[in-house]
Amino acid sequence: MEARDLRVSDAEREYVGQLLQRAVGQGMLSLGEFSERMDTALAARTRGELNAVLYDLPGIRAVGEEPAAAPTAPAAPTAPAAPAYAAAAPQVIPPQNVIRAKMSSVTRKGVWHVPPTLRVENWLSDVTLDFTSAVMQSQVVDVTIDGFCGSINLIVPVEATVDLNGVDTVGGSATNKVRSGPQFGPLHLVVRGRVRFGSVTAKNPFGTGLKRLLG
Repeated sequence: MEARDLRVSDAEREYVGQLLQRAVGQGMLSLGEFSERMDTALAARTRGELNAVLYDLPGIRAVGEEPAAAPTAPAAPTAPAAPAYAAAAPQVIPPQNVIRAKMSSVTRKGVWHVPPTLRVENWLSDVTLDFTSAVMQSQVVDVTIDGFCGSINLIVPVEATVDLNGVDTVGGSATNKVRSGPQFGPLHLVVRGRVRFGSVTAKNPFGTGLKRLLG
């Protein structure tokens, strides 16, 4: 079996997601291209399918490929060198990138550090993520959710935009009460995943509508 046919793990998918985030920050990808490629990466089953989203990004190393060893002695001319993107081991998601809640409530607010990729898992629980005073590591934050019989509330600044188009609901709801795009301010949340018999809601802080009326 060839390396490209090997199955990929969640850690490898998240690693590629971080590379795509970096490509957006460097201006190599638009938000639309990022969203399309992220969908492909999350659905990828083999390394060949996963690495396909990186093929045209210069300086990006693909998953599971080893760099060619340096020659120990002069040798005859050979075939051209491997592409610049071939090399690098997948990075495992740090624990702080995952928020888990089981039969409880979890709230993140005030000054808290938001990684480029964030995973939220809630089971019979309520999760509130308040981004209004948070410290961002990147302009685009990719949020993957896996919810069952609970609610996920995303509170974002007025200037922020949120994309909930990647959320699948089963007996639940996905409600976006803020700007959905194009990207307007310093924060853009791309939310994807599944909510079963629960809800995910993106909204501005309480009182934002009244402040707008008062100018």
